[in-house]
Amino acid sequence: MMKSALYLACAFALTSACPAGETPLDPGAPLPKPDMKWMDVSGKEISLNGAKGSNGLLVVFGGNQCPYMVRNQDRLHSICALAHKNNIGVVMVNSNEANRADGDSFSAMKAYAVQHSFQCYYILDKNAELADAFDANHTPECYLFDKKNRLVYKGAIDDNPGNAAAVKARHLQNAITELVAGKAVTTSTSSTLGCNIKRNR
Repeated sequence: MMKSALYLACAFALTSACPAGETPLDPGAPLPKPDMKWMDVSGKEISLNGAKGSNGLLVVFGGNQCPYMVRNQDRLHSICALAHKNNIGVVMVNSNEANRADGDSFSAMKAYAVQHSFQCYYILDKNAELADAFDANHTPECYLFDKKNRLVYKGAIDDNPGNAAAVKARHLQNAITELVAGKAVTTSTSSTLGCNIKRNR
């Protein structure tokens, strides 16, 4: 029954297909691949556990060329600042394996990070292993974990990724504030809207 439900969910999704053998990451789930090392644009290898702050970790799947990333850059800067202020580590992940020969190459990632001055790690996800483990399909798509590496929020930055002026609910900001205050996160999931992650399959 569960396999049938997953198949139907993948078949009717409007986004890219669900990765084979992977299931959605639900609130309460543990941080995937916490100790595996990934190459950061600094040239150093970093694990998700190594990037985590004392109050948790925010993982954002992103890219260099997505129009939705452009529209959300100011919001991402604000979220990074809020996370760092509250001792939450931030990692941005580029899983666009099909674009490595183009605008999502490692050298392009380094140039992008310098150009936009993101205050976070920016790692290359080889073979989209992290995207598969997280069941991530969009850029930007956000996953917030607590200090015990348990997922407390997944989804969009807010309720209007396409238009910052029309935002009514700041889902990720609220989740961070509630997490740091020791409260249960009121909205633990939200729908994501953005560019599809470009996997090699």
